[in-house]
Amino acid sequence: MPKDNTYIIAEMACSHEGDPALARKIIDGAGRALADAIQFQIWLAKDMAVPHHPDIPVLQRIELSRQDWDDLATYVRRNYPQMQIIACVYERASVDFAENLDVDAYKLHSADLANPYLVKYVAATGKRIDLSVGASTIDEIRNAVEWIRQTSESEIWMMYGYQNFPTPTDAIHLDYMMALRDLFQLPIGYQDHTGGDLEGAFWLPAAALGMGVDVLEKHITHDRSFKGIDHQAALNPDEFMRFTTMVREIEAAKGSAVPRSFSEEEQKYRIYSKKSIVAARDLPAGTPITDTDILFMRAPDLGLPPDQSQRLIGRTTQKDIVAFQLLREEDIQ
Repeated sequence: MPKDNTYIIAEMACSHEGDPALARKIIDGAGRALADAIQFQIWLAKDMAVPHHPDIPVLQRIELSRQDWDDLATYVRRNYPQMQIIACVYERASVDFAENLDVDAYKLHSADLANPYLVKYVAATGKRIDLSVGASTIDEIRNAVEWIRQTSESEIWMMYGYQNFPTPTDAIHLDYMMALRDLFQLPIGYQDHTGGDLEGAFWLPAAALGMGVDVLEKHITHDRSFKGIDHQAALNPDEFMRFTTMVREIEAAKGSAVPRSFSEEEQKYRIYSKKSIVAARDLPAGTPITDTDILFMRAPDLGLPPDQSQRLIGRTTQKDIVAFQLLREEDIQ
């Protein structure tokens, strides 16, 4: 399970544009915002798609070399040791390389949910697997979970997100995300792909957090106005800082589900606001108390609450009590 606080993943994706300097800017943004992890998408164009695929020229343009990734992993560990590295991998060679980098966890893209060869290969590392389930059937999710469990004891976090950038709000279906959590009894994470320039980029993850997600994955870029690859749903570094601050503030507000002692401020509020039993009129010593002799009002001090009034009715005052004075047990015979 994730730690007590929501686990925040800064998804770099391909916002680096194939430039290690831009990748370092993104890492700096995630690290300064105190993200729990930075996510690398590690691949080579030749392994991603067939040579005649129309995306090959773009993939080749934004590809980072193995040495680039090695340098970036070193950069993370030297400058932001508190931040884990997650490798999103698409084939075995990248898994082998990521193992040499000693990444902390793996992300399996929903594209590979029906790929037992890769799922089992990643599971064999024994490291945590963030299993993306967007646009996947229940059977595809169930099979992937079983392949992992057949292979190792790797921890599984289920990651839910609508795979369209940017995502229309009415396409997200947060209730379905929580239904998946209940069905598979796994920690659930929300991958938010709302337009980075929309208010929903903040309040939709906040809503997911309120529903009980364990993990939030949010895209981060160096500069959204650059309008490069993967920019639509990404936050700028300053926005990502505001995002993580928001998450931690919501966590503080959630507090604990168990009863707790009243704080000093709450004790003061109880004295100020709670009603007590007071005399409705002057009650000389020896007066039998009836229900017309008492009122329920705020007083400077806290006395007997209204639900204790029947304990007083029919009993007799043993001292003079003036109107609006608290009626206390010790004043009654």
